[in-house]
Amino acid sequence: MHSNIHPTARPFIFIAVAGFLSLCAGALAQTAPETEDEELAVPFALPKSGPFTPADINVENDQAITNWFRSAHANAAAEAFSHWDDDGEIRAACATCHSGEGFRDFHGLDGTPPGIDGPINTGGVVDCGTCHNAGLAEITEITFPSGIVHPVTGVEASCLTCHQGRSAGGNVVEATEGLAVDEPNADLRFINPHYATAAATWLGGYGRAGYHYSGQEYSGRFFHARPVASCNSCHEPHTLEVQFEPCLTCHVADSPEDIRIARQSYDGSGNTSVGIRSDINANAERLMDMIVAYTNDVVGAPVIYDGTRHPYFFADANGDGAIDMADGSPVPYGAWTPRSLRTAFNWKLVTADPGSYAHNPKYTLELLYDAIRDLSGPLGIDMEDLGLLR
Repeated sequence: MHSNIHPTARPFIFIAVAGFLSLCAGALAQTAPETEDEELAVPFALPKSGPFTPADINVENDQAITNWFRSAHANAAAEAFSHWDDDGEIRAACATCHSGEGFRDFHGLDGTPPGIDGPINTGGVVDCGTCHNAGLAEITEITFPSGIVHPVTGVEASCLTCHQGRSAGGNVVEATEGLAVDEPNADLRFINPHYATAAATWLGGYGRAGYHYSGQEYSGRFFHARPVASCNSCHEPHTLEVQFEPCLTCHVADSPEDIRIARQSYDGSGNTSVGIRSDINANAERLMDMIVAYTNDVVGAPVIYDGTRHPYFFADANGDGAIDMADGSPVPYGAWTPRSLRTAFNWKLVTADPGSYAHNPKYTLELLYDAIRDLSGPLGIDMEDLGLLR
């Protein structure tokens, strides 16, 4: 929004809305005019004379700002943004996606060379400048953890930078290469794909986010019906809510979760009256049950999953159903085999994206099926008896 404001009036007409300008600094930074005739672009301005009240000020994008403040991207108290408060700064490896300041530093949008080149302050969120920085137009590609370089335009750079995860199936291959598939190895650690991995899911086999089994083919990027071709095609960019009404053009459902994309049952239930999300959730639950059974019955070192704390998988050496503790802290699981590690990675990747049923259901079901089949052998389970489809 632009206003023509005489420079001599500036001391009287500008205000700072508490907290807002600090959050939006990257997007709203301005250069002072050198002449009286020069136009000054500002986010908003007060009347040139008073008295006045805030309610009298017309801010054209006030609803978008309000929506954004209420969204998860602006919740400074959330773990995603407050985790480093006690440290006094955000680690470089995390700052790209957990602070607007870090995002701009990573992409060189702050005038410095690309890459995090200094400490990033705590207290930041995904601010206005993360998605409204003019420099985004200069970003033409994003590199994913698998090494795939994907072309982007505009605000896609923001979405795909921060929703791609931190690890890929190739990291699991590298860690387990040459090791006996069912022998525990103390050097193996859980490899976390990270959280909210929507972009990684969306690119599917082309993006190589999951652990891909040799000899198997995987569905690529999920191409939806036009004009659904980007994140903003489905998500309102400020509230982040899914815009469901356009779905009803082609789908008959009460919610996105109820949409079914196939006539077949993938989870062996035979129930095709529910959304494809139900099949995905059922197979994910089955896979976790099999991972637990494998660590107990085959490896002889039971594992317990706790999604509330890193590294999520913990030891239960005596099999009593409780996480082992040492010096008051939970003991991370340390009896990974290549087979358990790769299946757990795919399980975590799938469940880390709660919208996988919409982002790429085909690829998601393929990853789950292959991991289930991988564990079925040592567990003595007949895949045909399960009635699953890939």
